[in-house]
Amino acid sequence: MKQKSLILTGPKNLIWETCSFSPLKKDEVSIKTIAGAISIGAELPQYNESDVTDSHPTYPRETGYESYGEVLEVGSNVTQVKVGDHVLAFYGHKDLAIVKPNKIVAVPKQLDYKYALLNTLSCDAAKGVLKLNPERVSRVLVTGGGTMGILAVHFLKRYMNVSHVDMLESNKQRHVIPKRIGVDNVFSTKNEVSEHSYDYALECSSSFAAFKTLLRSMKSEGKVSILSDGNKDLFHLTEDFYTKELTIVGSSDGWNYHKHADWFFKEYQSSSFLKDVFEHEVSQEDLIHCFDELHTNQISPMKVLVHYNRTV
Repeated sequence: MKQKSLILTGPKNLIWETCSFSPLKKDEVSIKTIAGAISIGAELPQYNESDVTDSHPTYPRETGYESYGEVLEVGSNVTQVKVGDHVLAFYGHKDLAIVKPNKIVAVPKQLDYKYALLNTLSCDAAKGVLKLNPERVSRVLVTGGGTMGILAVHFLKRYMNVSHVDMLESNKQRHVIPKRIGVDNVFSTKNEVSEHSYDYALECSSSFAAFKTLLRSMKSEGKVSILSDGNKDLFHLTEDFYTKELTIVGSSDGWNYHKHADWFFKEYQSSSFLKDVFEHEVSQEDLIHCFDELHTNQISPMKVLVHYNRTV
């Protein structure tokens, strides 16, 4: 069996690479990809070679990390899933993959895979929120109304039951979903954000200007979680960090993708509108062209859904 994998061989240079698989091991699972996603905030800087956190990138490198598919075959020692199950995994832009069962999240077949694919980033956002552990009566500010900001707000409101959450997002087209979740105020400019007003904040914008506003908005001894990858702007601490004696925590990956899915999938009936973050859809065959369109700003969606049509 052969796999097609999207490989970045240099800045703005993607190719589909084909390779053959070895026989399946006893503790492995093969998955046929049904759909995937482009996480633009993380992947586009890699494509452009503009990631400020990776000044000397090495090539070739694999791409993507959000995948949904159907189990084709399981090793003799695998009991967690069976052939035909639908699952989430983290192998990225590939039409077929072999993974370990502990890296798989089972998905109910009746669940819309657009929604299911968001479990990965929702769990990542949840980890940052859990690190802050705001109380219900806390005032929280989220900077950035992209996918991470929306999912952070969703967890704050629906899981943590925080009563007051505001957001700073300059793109007014991105105000719709946060308002549906229950954000109290969605600000378009920094001047609308009050100083010394928030107990907690989450940075999801990758913008230093937004981060600076966030620090200015904090109360003394407030706590901040940085969820953005930091690959767009370099951040530095301003005077507000020191004079207010703030605490800043980083957060990477999720707290527990399996346990988070137990909650997130049950939220579908009341939160199916989260699928609207997928503002553009492409086929596997158009994936390379899509990256070029993103790079040249011909399109600027929040998130891209990728459809695969592999036949076995």
